[in-house]
Amino acid sequence: MYYTHIFFEKEMFSVIIYDMDEENSNSNEEFSSIDDIGIDLPDIPMPDENAQTREIEDEFEGAYKFAIIGVGQGGSRMAETFWNLGYRRVCVINTAKQDLKFINIPEDRKLLLDHGGAGKNPETAEKIFQDNAEEIWDFFHGKLGTTYDRVLVCAGAGGGTGAGGAPVVFKIVKDNTSASVGFISALPTKAEGNQVAKNAKRTMQKVVEYTKDGILSPLIVLNNEKIKELYPGLSINKFWTTANSSVCSLFHLFNKISSQDSSYTTFDKADLDSVLNSGIITFGATPIKAEQANDTDISKAIRNNLKKNILAGADISTGNIAACVMVVNNKLMDEVPQEALEHGFEQLNRLLVKDNTVHRGIYTSNKPGIAVYTVIGGLEPAKDWFDFAQWVPREYAQ
Repeated sequence: MYYTHIFFEKEMFSVIIYDMDEENSNSNEEFSSIDDIGIDLPDIPMPDENAQTREIEDEFEGAYKFAIIGVGQGGSRMAETFWNLGYRRVCVINTAKQDLKFINIPEDRKLLLDHGGAGKNPETAEKIFQDNAEEIWDFFHGKLGTTYDRVLVCAGAGGGTGAGGAPVVFKIVKDNTSASVGFISALPTKAEGNQVAKNAKRTMQKVVEYTKDGILSPLIVLNNEKIKELYPGLSINKFWTTANSSVCSLFHLFNKISSQDSSYTTFDKADLDSVLNSGIITFGATPIKAEQANDTDISKAIRNNLKKNILAGADISTGNIAACVMVVNNKLMDEVPQEALEHGFEQLNRLLVKDNTVHRGIYTSNKPGIAVYTVIGGLEPAKDWFDFAQWVPREYAQ
């Protein structure tokens, strides 16, 4: 009885034939080339074992290498904002061609699942994404590379493609990588109607559960209605720019500054990691004039900047972890008492639950005054993420 083994080696095939019934067969006769058995095959090039995966680099140094995935129209706008900030592991997906047209990132970073849109129906989008899961993963793998630490998915909560497709994207990423997955979403405005409100409620219920189960972190929720209140009279173009730039720029600031050393107090990557892993988070930012650089005004500024921001208002007092970074003018560093900055940090301790952690950072800049940046994590979800009675007709809420 004969057993034939074919060995593939670079630039040739070899065939070895063993005669198991002839124990005393000559070893020199065991080898037979391709020609010996009458098969004429061309040389086949083997893959280069030393080939390197193409690396994608951001245009700045950050603590983490994020892959940014925009899903749907709203999510694609957020992804575009990250692209403009210098992130280069960015791609977007939509089910409607026209919604991708005006997203200003390279065309090869756009994936169209051409089904004519989801028609504000998350279930339709969910099915489309599930049916195309392999194509979506191939797209991610080709355009995002493999060198990222974390994935940040961006999507509107009230649409069809974003609301239905984003949860499928979470699963695709989780099934194929070891990267942590976070989510930035946006609640709709009152004018967008009942169906959009219903979609948003569905989305919030789902992603909050994912956060509790440890599938998502961080979860950041933007409130478009709040933007209208804080910035009345914004033009259409400025409305979306303001909304996306505010949250994306704050996220970017913490990622960037945590990679920088400080001769005073450094907010480092481990500090950022603990906040990003804390579930629901919210940001704040406020400037302080030089003449207001005292303990009372700094504490007041911290309180106010957490109240007056465009993120959906979770109760700050439920948070159990925070970071506060103060960027102080170089000349002011010789004038501001240390106690004034300490008082500001202590303000955060008092705002959170009893057993909390507050990470600190003090950096210098040539810009005038003091800029205070805060992020609060470990928050409980806000009631109005699920109860839209205050901003949709009463008959829908019942």
